[in-house]
Amino acid sequence: MKKFFPFASLVLCHSLVSAPVFAADDFSQCVAQLKKQAAAEGLKPDTVAALDQVKLIHRAVKFDRKQPEFSTPFNEYYGKRVTDWRVQKGRQLLNEYRPLLTKLTKEYGVPAQYLVAFWGLETNFGSYKGKMPVLDSLATLACDHRRSQFFTTQLMEALKLKQEFHFSADKMVGSWAGAVGHTQFMPSTYMEYAVDGDGDGVIDLWDSTPDALTSAANFLSKLGWKRDERWGREVKLPENFDFTHLGAKQKLPLKEWAKLGLTQANGWPLATPDMEAALYLPLGHAGPAFLAYANFDVIMRWNRSVFYAISVGELANQINGGGKIIAKMPDMPRVTRDTYKLMQQKLDSLGYNVGKPDGILGAKSKAGIRQFQKSKGLVADGFPDVETLKALGITI
Repeated sequence: MKKFFPFASLVLCHSLVSAPVFAADDFSQCVAQLKKQAAAEGLKPDTVAALDQVKLIHRAVKFDRKQPEFSTPFNEYYGKRVTDWRVQKGRQLLNEYRPLLTKLTKEYGVPAQYLVAFWGLETNFGSYKGKMPVLDSLATLACDHRRSQFFTTQLMEALKLKQEFHFSADKMVGSWAGAVGHTQFMPSTYMEYAVDGDGDGVIDLWDSTPDALTSAANFLSKLGWKRDERWGREVKLPENFDFTHLGAKQKLPLKEWAKLGLTQANGWPLATPDMEAALYLPLGHAGPAFLAYANFDVIMRWNRSVFYAISVGELANQINGGGKIIAKMPDMPRVTRDTYKLMQQKLDSLGYNVGKPDGILGAKSKAGIRQFQKSKGLVADGFPDVETLKALGITI
């Protein structure tokens, strides 16, 4: 089974080292082991020698510990990403690259507005592709304990890219996680799915917009993008809605959602083709609600964040002429992972099995929150809003 490694993949891997790397000596020893692995994988000596120049970047480890999808509420996350400027710029580029985008839609089945939306969210349409040396970032994270195996794989793939296309170290810059180019592909994704869109014989995601957009279309197609379907839509929930069916594992056919009283956000009846959908409430019952279709799952394989996937879909809608989110976006203060850990500990002490306290709200945590909310007469949507935290004795 193939593994996909887009930019913000949250796959947790076993470590090659037992503790975070902060000391230069430890880093040097780790790099020596990485050089041995690179040689064992058949990379040429001059390519392996590139690791002699890598430097430890403490910021990469810091950023890995504090990703915005974990620390920023949806109202803030969305507001910074789906902006009027980005919509207008997206529409401009949609027209500017219309011939290429039309060709890609015909060949790969991915509508132009989605390709432009990914481009906008990843690098602000190529205006900021990252400035951190890729080999330095990946070597640092390969020597860190949290996701060593994953980043070691990415480092080896980055070295293969360097060897195959003769990329210089100055060219190979990107994000703190080693994602590169207009569409922020991880090296393994680059190696497997990138396409020469301009026909010059080199696949250059840094400096060739045709290469980048063609590669994005190819990647999404290979991930299973459904040609004739949208990503999802904003919906309106009925009064006294039962929040039993929430999230990716609680999909229902659209006709069943309609029977439960869901409508389009403007109050019109839901269309009910033979499709399944999952319901997401990124700000709980007080915020907007979304039904997400199969293409939403494809977006999630690019970036494992519900916030990101909704933002891609909504930005694509607006670039294509659609309206903004209709429901009011309530303010939700930032809640730290430590606060969520405390919440999980309190729920566990009250008999709600939410699993190991890690500050990440998975299915067990949300189920425990719903049970607690029901016991307190609160709206049982599984969302840790201020009222729910207050009921647990937690103030933010």
